[in-house]
Amino acid sequence: MRIDTQVLRGGRAVGGLAQTDFLVLDEGQPVPLAAFGRDSAPLQVILLFDVSGSMSKLLLEMATAAEKALASLQPDDQVAVLVFGRRMMPLLDPTSDRRAAARMIQESPLERDVGAGSNLNGAILETLDWLAKQPPFAGRRSLIVLTDNKGIHYQTPDEKVLRALAGMDVTLNAIVSSDARPPKPVPPKADANPDFTPLDVFKLARATGGDIFRTDKAGERFVEMMERVRLRYDLAIRPQTGPEGAFRRLEVQLTAAAGTRLGKVEIRARTGYYTLAPAP
Repeated sequence: MRIDTQVLRGGRAVGGLAQTDFLVLDEGQPVPLAAFGRDSAPLQVILLFDVSGSMSKLLLEMATAAEKALASLQPDDQVAVLVFGRRMMPLLDPTSDRRAAARMIQESPLERDVGAGSNLNGAILETLDWLAKQPPFAGRRSLIVLTDNKGIHYQTPDEKVLRALAGMDVTLNAIVSSDARPPKPVPPKADANPDFTPLDVFKLARATGGDIFRTDKAGERFVEMMERVRLRYDLAIRPQTGPEGAFRRLEVQLTAAAGTRLGKVEIRARTGYYTLAPAP
């Protein structure tokens, strides 16, 4: 099981770390790394853009910066482009053709028949279903969402989305408008309908170890995001088996020696996984 990991110091990605610099805790207990890498594994970037009317300015900025943003990719990396409103629409299957990807990003602000509204969780689930039907990909997968985080879900709670993201080892990152905020906690009410839940891309990114950029300059942040998703550590462990669907907490730390050497850092990695039943 992959653990896509980022180490930041002063807001900048830390490079040059080795396998011996990391410690992974599974339910609080250290577990050995089964594999380790950085920059060597191919990267598949899935771009999912909210094309509702409120996003038009940020979409145009992303389109303008497309070629520069994709310049950080390596020859074996792939890009896919999808848009969403009430439903998701694929524009470009995963490809290593950066020119084709940039051209499709530049066309993404065009009006699309995706319905009114922003069904973020539904679009992510549709994207993962679509991705599962694509040719197998052996490298890391990073989903980058552009959204203002405004709207309401119907029967697509965050837990369902997190299970689906974990099942495909996908890290979710987001570029959001400057006024986007996580939803305020709502006290439980006897008459509340659990089928309706607010959008919370912040929670999805945090749980998968991804980045969140809040900005009015989406083009600049798009370039930075693409550089950041390329420069991450690729850790892997052997997952524990157990009752089907049980959640196990994960934590990635630096070893004491690495911590002393680097000082204060921020580590972003998935916060857990769901177990599978042992093979019969």
